[in-house]
Amino acid sequence: MRSDERILNNPKKITRLRRWATGLALLLAVVGLSGCRTLSFYAQAIKGQCQIFAHERRIDDILANPETAAKLKGRLELLQDLRGFAQKSLKLPVDNQYRNYADVHRDFVVWNVEAAPEFSMQPKTWWYPLVGSLGYRGYFSKPAATNYARYLRKKGYDVSVGGVEAYSTLGWFKDPVLNTFIFEPDADLAEIIFHELGHQRVFAHADTDFNEAFATTVGQEGARRYLKAKGDTALLDQYEAHLRRNTEFVHLVMTTRAKLAALYGDEQSEGGKLRATTKNKDVPPAKLRAQKQQVMEELKKEYAVLKTDWGGNTEFDPWFAHEINNSHLNSVAAYYDFVPGFEQLLAQNGGDLERFYQAAQRLSKEPKKGRHEKLRELALVRVNYVKKVK
Repeated sequence: MRSDERILNNPKKITRLRRWATGLALLLAVVGLSGCRTLSFYAQAIKGQCQIFAHERRIDDILANPETAAKLKGRLELLQDLRGFAQKSLKLPVDNQYRNYADVHRDFVVWNVEAAPEFSMQPKTWWYPLVGSLGYRGYFSKPAATNYARYLRKKGYDVSVGGVEAYSTLGWFKDPVLNTFIFEPDADLAEIIFHELGHQRVFAHADTDFNEAFATTVGQEGARRYLKAKGDTALLDQYEAHLRRNTEFVHLVMTTRAKLAALYGDEQSEGGKLRATTKNKDVPPAKLRAQKQQVMEELKKEYAVLKTDWGGNTEFDPWFAHEINNSHLNSVAAYYDFVPGFEQLLAQNGGDLERFYQAAQRLSKEPKKGRHEKLRELALVRVNYVKKVK
């Protein structure tokens, strides 16, 4: 997910066009087996990515332009520093990523649609060429996302629609920096850049939870190391405090998810993933719905207690500002379920990032069931270690 290279005889441009041609060939094969809704989805994806290309400008040219706003110039200079740190200190594949800047003239580049049954925590998945089944569907316009969400709700799903500031094309294209995230605070910008570059270092086919947790771990650890290297202890302390609050918030969400899974009669697969069953099929829907709402109300009350412990910090209030459903809870789980496991994997490798990446890469090649079991085992070790330290 990011100098104008529109000259057709530019070698880089030709390479890019070839990649698009490959993607288009795959798309046509998929369309031949799919309905109109799938055709419409891929058409908007191609159009959206092309629009980003059309808005790209070389960062070096922007910085050299005396008319560039000071605020933007400062953020792009920081971005260049982050790229250098990612390559030299974090061993991430920077290549030519984030050398261009694009203003897409909106707050988010993509809106993700996620869904789950009304009475199950098993997320709905969609299949894509090359990457397999993933737990979300991305749209380059909010109306398109909300229209599809409306369609899913009519089919009985709990649905969430969330704006996305940044994404990675996994090396298929050279991702540009976007206006949607360049003005984030320093620590957040660092985490975003390192997170997205992390996707290009290790990626497991058709495993959203593995990929997002790995990239989240890389982003957070990278941001810590960057702030330490800069000697900004005040900002590092603020960031560490944010991560502690985030961990407590995630624990609250995951506990609620477990309560609902038990209520619905969901089972865990051998790999630890939740899946729907027919255990509670005889329970009247109205009763299940009332019990579900009670669990959601308990979640809000427990969050209010957390906020008090945090001295009134409100950073997670926006998440609670809308109706919370199964899909909203799953959206958190997708990014953080396996983070403790990856943190422990990093610790077991002595904090050496190269060894950590290699270990994660080996895990990504194992069967999905096996790698999930391994990460859950590592997470237990991590949790027990943190408890002893406290």
